[in-house]
Amino acid sequence: MIQSSRMLAVYKVRPQPLIEKGSLSKSNPFLVKASKAKRLLTMTKFAFLQAFDIDIQSSLLNQIRDLWAHSSTALEGNTLSLAETKFIIEEGLTIGGKSIEDHQEVLGHVRAMKLLYQLVEKEITQQNLFELHAAILPESTSENHKPRGAWKNVQDGTYATDSNEQQVYINYSSPEDIPDLIQEWLAELRVISKRSLTMNEAVSAYCQLHMGFVHIHPFWDGNGRLARLLSNIPLLKSGFPPLIISKQDRKEYIQLLANYQIDTGVITTHTGVWPETKSHGEFENFCMREYQVTLELVENAKVQ
Repeated sequence: MIQSSRMLAVYKVRPQPLIEKGSLSKSNPFLVKASKAKRLLTMTKFAFLQAFDIDIQSSLLNQIRDLWAHSSTALEGNTLSLAETKFIIEEGLTIGGKSIEDHQEVLGHVRAMKLLYQLVEKEITQQNLFELHAAILPESTSENHKPRGAWKNVQDGTYATDSNEQQVYINYSSPEDIPDLIQEWLAELRVISKRSLTMNEAVSAYCQLHMGFVHIHPFWDGNGRLARLLSNIPLLKSGFPPLIISKQDRKEYIQLLANYQIDTGVITTHTGVWPETKSHGEFENFCMREYQVTLELVENAKVQ
Protein backbone atom coordinates (compact mmCIF):
# COMPACT_ATOMS: atom_id res chain seq x y z
CA MET A 1 0.00 0.00 0.00
CA ILE A 2 1.10 3.62 -0.52
CA GLN A 3 2.96 5.00 2.46
CA SER A 4 1.52 8.26 3.77
CA SER A 5 4.30 9.44 6.07
CA ARG A 6 7.87 8.62 6.96
CA MET A 7 10.15 9.43 9.88
CA LEU A 8 13.54 10.77 8.83
CA ALA A 9 16.67 9.51 10.53
CA VAL A 10 19.28 12.30 10.35
CA TYR A 11 22.90 11.15 10.55
CA LYS A 12 25.61 13.49 11.82
CA VAL A 13 28.43 11.08 11.09
CA ARG A 14 29.75 9.49 7.92
CA PRO A 15 27.57 6.87 6.21
CA GLN A 16 27.27 3.63 8.18
CA PRO A 17 27.26 0.13 6.69
CA LEU A 18 23.91 -1.59 6.18
CA ILE A 19 25.52 -4.95 5.57
CA GLU A 20 28.56 -6.50 7.20
CA LYS A 21 31.89 -4.90 6.47
CA GLY A 22 34.19 -6.61 4.05
CA SER A 23 35.32 -6.51 0.48
CA LEU A 24 32.04 -5.52 -1.13
CA SER A 25 33.60 -5.67 -4.56
CA LYS A 26 34.11 -9.39 -3.99
CA SER A 27 31.23 -10.39 -1.75
CA ASN A 28 28.29 -8.06 -2.33
CA PRO A 29 25.44 -10.42 -3.35
CA PHE A 30 23.56 -7.62 -5.12
CA LEU A 31 26.24 -6.99 -7.75
CA VAL A 32 25.93 -8.79 -11.07
CA LYS A 33 29.47 -9.47 -12.27
CA ALA A 34 30.50 -10.66 -15.70
CA SER A 35 30.94 -14.27 -14.53
CA LYS A 36 27.43 -14.29 -13.08
CA ALA A 37 25.96 -12.67 -16.19
CA LYS A 38 27.51 -15.44 -18.27
CA ARG A 39 25.70 -18.08 -16.21
CA LEU A 40 22.43 -16.17 -16.38
CA LEU A 41 22.73 -15.84 -20.15
CA THR A 42 22.09 -19.55 -20.62
CA MET A 43 18.63 -19.18 -19.06
CA THR A 44 15.59 -18.35 -21.19
CA LYS A 45 14.66 -15.41 -19.01
CA PHE A 46 17.83 -13.54 -20.00
CA ALA A 47 17.62 -14.17 -23.74
CA PHE A 48 17.40 -10.39 -24.30
CA LEU A 49 21.09 -10.21 -23.28
CA GLN A 50 22.38 -12.49 -26.03
CA ALA A 51 23.27 -9.63 -28.40
CA PHE A 52 25.80 -8.18 -25.96
CA ASP A 53 29.36 -8.84 -24.83
CA ILE A 54 29.64 -10.22 -21.30
CA ASP A 55 30.70 -6.91 -19.71
CA ILE A 56 27.73 -5.08 -21.24
CA GLN A 57 25.41 -7.87 -20.07
CA SER A 58 26.65 -7.37 -16.52
CA SER A 59 26.25 -3.60 -16.73
CA LEU A 60 22.75 -3.86 -18.21
CA LEU A 61 21.58 -6.27 -15.51
CA ASN A 62 22.82 -3.88 -12.83
CA GLN A 63 21.10 -0.94 -14.54
CA ILE A 64 17.84 -2.86 -14.62
CA ARG A 65 18.31 -3.88 -10.97
CA ASP A 66 18.81 -0.27 -9.85
CA LEU A 67 15.97 1.18 -11.94
CA TRP A 68 13.53 -1.57 -10.91
CA ALA A 69 14.30 -1.26 -7.20
CA HIS A 70 14.16 2.54 -7.33
CA SER A 71 10.97 2.84 -9.39
CA SER A 72 8.95 0.16 -7.60
CA THR A 73 9.76 1.42 -4.10
CA ALA A 74 9.28 5.06 -5.17
CA LEU A 75 5.75 4.19 -6.29
CA GLU A 76 5.10 3.27 -2.64
CA GLY A 77 6.53 6.54 -1.31
CA ASN A 78 10.25 5.78 -0.99
CA THR A 79 12.23 9.03 -1.14
CA LEU A 80 15.60 7.72 -2.35
CA SER A 81 16.83 8.92 -5.75
CA LEU A 82 18.08 6.54 -8.42
CA ALA A 83 21.69 7.48 -7.64
CA GLU A 84 21.11 6.91 -3.92
CA THR A 85 19.48 3.56 -4.64
CA LYS A 86 22.50 2.45 -6.67
CA PHE A 87 24.89 3.61 -3.91
CA ILE A 88 23.02 1.71 -1.19
CA ILE A 89 22.85 -1.50 -3.22
CA GLU A 90 26.49 -1.46 -4.29
CA GLU A 91 28.16 0.03 -1.22
CA GLY A 92 25.88 -1.19 1.55
CA LEU A 93 25.99 2.23 3.24
CA THR A 94 23.29 4.56 4.51
CA ILE A 95 22.42 7.97 3.05
CA GLY A 96 22.32 10.82 5.55
CA GLY A 97 18.87 12.30 6.12
CA LYS A 98 17.04 9.26 4.73
CA SER A 99 15.00 6.84 6.81
CA ILE A 100 16.15 3.32 7.59
CA GLU A 101 12.80 2.20 6.17
CA ASP A 102 13.74 3.67 2.77
CA HIS A 103 17.02 1.75 2.85
CA GLN A 104 15.38 -1.52 3.91
CA GLU A 105 12.76 -1.28 1.16
CA VAL A 106 15.41 -0.97 -1.54
CA LEU A 107 17.49 -3.88 -0.25
CA GLY A 108 14.34 -5.95 0.27
CA HIS A 109 13.31 -5.35 -3.32
CA VAL A 110 16.69 -6.50 -4.61
CA ARG A 111 16.52 -9.64 -2.44
CA ALA A 112 13.09 -10.44 -3.87
CA MET A 113 14.27 -9.70 -7.42
CA LYS A 114 17.17 -12.11 -7.01
CA LEU A 115 14.77 -14.80 -5.76
CA LEU A 116 12.37 -14.11 -8.64
CA TYR A 117 15.15 -14.69 -11.17
CA GLN A 118 15.73 -18.10 -9.59
CA LEU A 119 12.03 -18.96 -9.82
CA VAL A 120 11.30 -17.94 -13.41
CA GLU A 121 11.97 -21.40 -14.84
CA LYS A 122 10.08 -23.15 -12.03
CA GLU A 123 6.40 -23.60 -11.23
CA ILE A 124 5.52 -20.87 -8.74
CA THR A 125 3.84 -22.12 -5.56
CA GLN A 126 2.14 -20.57 -2.57
CA GLN A 127 5.31 -21.17 -0.57
CA ASN A 128 7.29 -19.19 -3.15
CA LEU A 129 4.90 -16.26 -2.65
CA PHE A 130 5.53 -16.42 1.10
CA GLU A 131 9.29 -16.47 0.49
CA LEU A 132 9.11 -13.47 -1.82
CA HIS A 133 6.99 -11.57 0.71
CA ALA A 134 9.47 -12.36 3.49
CA ALA A 135 12.32 -11.20 1.26
CA ILE A 136 10.74 -7.88 0.34
CA LEU A 137 9.84 -6.86 3.92
CA PRO A 138 12.33 -6.35 6.77
CA GLU A 139 12.10 -8.73 9.73
CA SER A 140 11.22 -5.85 12.07
CA THR A 141 7.80 -5.48 10.41
CA SER A 142 6.50 -8.90 11.47
CA GLU A 143 3.74 -8.69 14.09
CA ASN A 144 0.61 -10.72 14.80
CA HIS A 145 -1.56 -8.39 12.73
CA LYS A 146 1.24 -7.77 10.20
CA PRO A 147 2.52 -11.24 9.30
CA ARG A 148 5.66 -11.48 7.19
CA GLY A 149 5.68 -14.38 4.74
CA ALA A 150 2.02 -15.23 5.38
CA TRP A 151 -1.42 -14.09 4.24
CA LYS A 152 -3.01 -11.08 5.90
CA ASN A 153 -5.37 -11.95 8.75
CA VAL A 154 -7.62 -8.86 8.81
CA GLN A 155 -9.99 -7.35 6.25
CA ASP A 156 -8.56 -4.25 4.57
CA GLY A 157 -9.20 -1.74 1.83
CA THR A 158 -8.40 1.78 0.69
CA TYR A 159 -10.07 5.03 -0.36
CA ALA A 160 -9.88 6.14 -3.98
CA THR A 161 -11.63 8.62 -6.28
CA ASP A 162 -13.81 7.48 -9.16
CA SER A 163 -14.22 9.06 -12.62
CA ASN A 164 -16.67 11.58 -11.12
CA GLU A 165 -14.13 12.71 -8.50
CA GLN A 166 -16.18 11.04 -5.77
CA GLN A 167 -14.49 9.22 -2.92
CA VAL A 168 -15.07 5.48 -2.95
CA TYR A 169 -13.90 2.85 -0.49
CA ILE A 170 -12.37 -0.21 -2.18
CA ASN A 171 -12.63 -3.44 -0.25
CA TYR A 172 -9.91 -5.98 -0.95
CA SER A 173 -10.57 -9.70 -0.76
CA SER A 174 -11.34 -11.15 2.66
CA PRO A 175 -8.70 -13.29 4.39
CA GLU A 176 -11.03 -16.31 4.10
CA ASP A 177 -11.11 -16.05 0.28
CA ILE A 178 -7.40 -15.47 -0.29
CA PRO A 179 -6.16 -19.11 -0.45
CA ASP A 180 -8.66 -20.07 -3.16
CA LEU A 181 -8.22 -16.85 -5.14
CA ILE A 182 -4.44 -17.19 -5.06
CA GLN A 183 -4.70 -20.76 -6.29
CA GLU A 184 -6.74 -19.47 -9.24
CA TRP A 185 -4.13 -16.77 -9.86
CA LEU A 186 -1.29 -19.32 -9.71
CA ALA A 187 -3.17 -21.65 -12.06
CA GLU A 188 -3.49 -18.86 -14.62
CA LEU A 189 0.21 -18.06 -14.25
CA ARG A 190 1.03 -21.72 -14.97
CA VAL A 191 -1.14 -21.71 -18.11
CA ILE A 192 0.46 -18.48 -19.36
CA SER A 193 3.97 -19.74 -18.58
CA LYS A 194 3.52 -22.78 -20.84
CA ARG A 195 2.84 -20.65 -23.91
CA SER A 196 5.35 -19.08 -26.27
CA LEU A 197 4.46 -15.38 -26.17
CA THR A 198 5.15 -12.42 -28.41
CA MET A 199 6.15 -9.21 -26.67
CA ASN A 200 2.61 -7.78 -26.92
CA GLU A 201 1.12 -11.01 -25.56
CA ALA A 202 3.62 -11.01 -22.67
CA VAL A 203 2.74 -7.39 -21.79
CA SER A 204 -0.96 -8.30 -21.87
CA ALA A 205 -0.25 -11.22 -19.52
CA TYR A 206 1.67 -8.83 -17.24
CA CYS A 207 -1.40 -6.59 -17.03
CA GLN A 208 -3.79 -9.45 -16.31
CA LEU A 209 -1.61 -10.91 -13.56
CA HIS A 210 -0.87 -7.48 -12.08
CA MET A 211 -4.53 -6.45 -11.91
CA GLY A 212 -5.54 -9.77 -10.39
CA PHE A 213 -2.84 -9.83 -7.71
CA VAL A 214 -3.31 -6.29 -6.44
CA HIS A 215 -7.09 -6.73 -6.37
CA ILE A 216 -6.76 -9.88 -4.25
CA HIS A 217 -4.33 -7.96 -2.05
CA PRO A 218 -3.26 -11.12 -0.16
CA PHE A 219 -0.70 -9.52 2.18
CA TRP A 220 -0.98 -6.70 4.69
CA ASP A 221 1.82 -4.82 2.87
CA GLY A 222 4.08 -5.25 -0.15
CA ASN A 223 1.33 -6.24 -2.60
CA GLY A 224 2.22 -3.64 -5.22
CA ARG A 225 5.94 -4.43 -5.17
CA LEU A 226 5.22 -8.15 -5.43
CA ALA A 227 2.69 -7.66 -8.23
CA ARG A 228 5.24 -5.66 -10.22
CA LEU A 229 7.81 -8.45 -9.73
CA LEU A 230 5.63 -11.53 -10.24
CA SER A 231 3.76 -10.17 -13.25
CA ASN A 232 7.06 -9.90 -15.11
CA ILE A 233 7.46 -13.69 -15.19
CA PRO A 234 5.78 -14.05 -18.64
CA LEU A 235 8.08 -11.37 -20.08
CA LEU A 236 11.25 -12.82 -18.53
CA LYS A 237 10.30 -16.37 -19.40
CA SER A 238 9.65 -15.35 -23.01
CA GLY A 239 13.10 -13.77 -23.25
CA PHE A 240 12.11 -10.11 -22.88
CA PRO A 241 13.41 -7.55 -20.35
CA PRO A 242 11.18 -6.65 -17.39
CA LEU A 243 8.49 -3.98 -17.55
CA ILE A 244 9.22 -1.21 -15.04
CA ILE A 245 6.59 1.39 -14.14
CA SER A 246 8.05 4.87 -13.72
CA LYS A 247 7.53 6.83 -10.52
CA GLN A 248 6.75 9.89 -12.67
CA ASP A 249 3.53 8.17 -13.74
CA ARG A 250 2.51 7.19 -10.20
CA LYS A 251 -0.75 9.18 -10.22
CA GLU A 252 -1.99 7.67 -13.49
CA TYR A 253 -0.91 4.19 -12.38
CA ILE A 254 -2.80 4.40 -9.08
CA GLN A 255 -5.90 5.83 -10.75
CA LEU A 256 -5.99 3.08 -13.39
CA LEU A 257 -5.78 0.42 -10.68
CA ALA A 258 -8.53 2.19 -8.71
CA ASN A 259 -10.79 2.52 -11.76
CA TYR A 260 -10.55 -1.20 -12.46
CA GLN A 261 -11.14 -2.17 -8.85
CA ILE A 262 -14.12 0.17 -8.48
CA ASP A 263 -15.63 -1.12 -11.73
CA THR A 264 -15.03 -4.75 -10.78
CA GLY A 265 -16.11 -4.58 -7.16
CA VAL A 266 -15.00 -6.96 -4.44
CA ILE A 267 -13.67 -10.22 -5.82
CA THR A 268 -14.54 -13.42 -3.96
CA THR A 269 -14.38 -17.14 -4.59
CA HIS A 270 -17.77 -16.70 -6.29
CA THR A 271 -16.67 -13.97 -8.74
CA GLY A 272 -13.19 -15.37 -9.33
CA VAL A 273 -10.08 -13.25 -9.77
CA TRP A 274 -11.07 -11.87 -13.19
CA PRO A 275 -14.82 -11.36 -13.71
CA GLU A 276 -15.41 -12.02 -17.41
CA THR A 277 -17.11 -8.71 -18.17
CA LYS A 278 -14.20 -6.58 -16.95
CA SER A 279 -11.36 -5.39 -19.16
CA HIS A 280 -7.87 -4.15 -18.36
CA GLY A 281 -7.47 -2.48 -21.78
CA GLU A 282 -6.63 1.00 -20.43
CA PHE A 283 -4.04 -0.46 -18.11
CA GLU A 284 -2.57 -2.46 -21.00
CA ASN A 285 -2.11 0.71 -23.06
CA PHE A 286 -0.48 2.39 -20.08
CA CYS A 287 1.90 -0.54 -19.50
CA MET A 288 2.93 -0.66 -23.15
CA ARG A 289 3.97 2.99 -22.87
CA GLU A 290 5.81 2.30 -19.63
CA TYR A 291 7.66 -0.60 -21.22
CA GLN A 292 9.45 1.76 -23.60
CA VAL A 293 11.80 2.82 -20.78
CA THR A 294 13.30 -0.66 -20.39
CA LEU A 295 13.30 -1.28 -24.13
CA GLU A 296 15.23 1.96 -24.65
CA LEU A 297 17.68 0.92 -21.93
CA VAL A 298 18.40 -2.28 -23.86
CA GLU A 299 18.64 -0.40 -27.18
CA ASN A 300 21.08 2.14 -25.70
CA ALA A 301 23.29 -0.72 -24.53
CA LYS A 302 23.73 -1.74 -28.17
CA VAL A 303 25.69 1.45 -28.94
CA GLN A 304 28.08 1.15 -25.98
